[in-house]
Amino acid sequence: MFLHMQELKNKESLSHMVSGQSLLLLSEGALKWKEKNILFIADLHLGKVQHFRKEGIPLPTQAGLASINRLEQLIRDTKPREVIFLGDLFHSDYNSDWIRFKNTIEIFSDVQFTLVIGNHDILSNEDYADSILKVVPEPYVLEPFLLTHHPEEEVPSSLYNLCGHIHPAVRLKGKAKQSMRLPCFYFSDHVGVLPAFGTFTGSHTIQAQAGESVYVVADNKVIAVQ
Repeated sequence: MFLHMQELKNKESLSHMVSGQSLLLLSEGALKWKEKNILFIADLHLGKVQHFRKEGIPLPTQAGLASINRLEQLIRDTKPREVIFLGDLFHSDYNSDWIRFKNTIEIFSDVQFTLVIGNHDILSNEDYADSILKVVPEPYVLEPFLLTHHPEEEVPSSLYNLCGHIHPAVRLKGKAKQSMRLPCFYFSDHVGVLPAFGTFTGSHTIQAQAGESVYVVADNKVIAVQ
């Protein structure tokens, strides 16, 4: 499905209401639960660049540091009381990016950091225990939200599933037959999927249906397209 560029509706800030709660959609690809002052972030995939460099693929070190730097700046800007990572925080086995991440979150002594385990979160229990990170399995209930890494096929009627994993994107089509694919937030009637926060990740083009909501992230803005 193509969404037409000329139909884009740009706003200074965007909120999406879920179960009577306001979710602020941030241009960094994160969500802020306004009522509880909680920041949701999915799919940082930290350590991925170092993993590939170890395998002999000459990726620039700065590509791995970019996600950590963006995370630190986002926390400074939004001042949450808690940051919840919706899985795939760290992509690989232990490497130096984990030390950088630990040092970064320790700067914010008044912020709780929680990880909902994803399929790439394979560090040892000792590594997690050596950080200030709280680690929980999926699903993790924080009413009215069911927090997971993978989208849930069945969600209790009293809860709404927030997740990652998919790295959602949509393809936009312009008047002159040009098109582009952009990361997006995607909301159905029972599941909301965040874009990947990491700077070195792929994406999956979704096919949104009528009645579902899609917001693309482009040029440091969040734009409603459906």
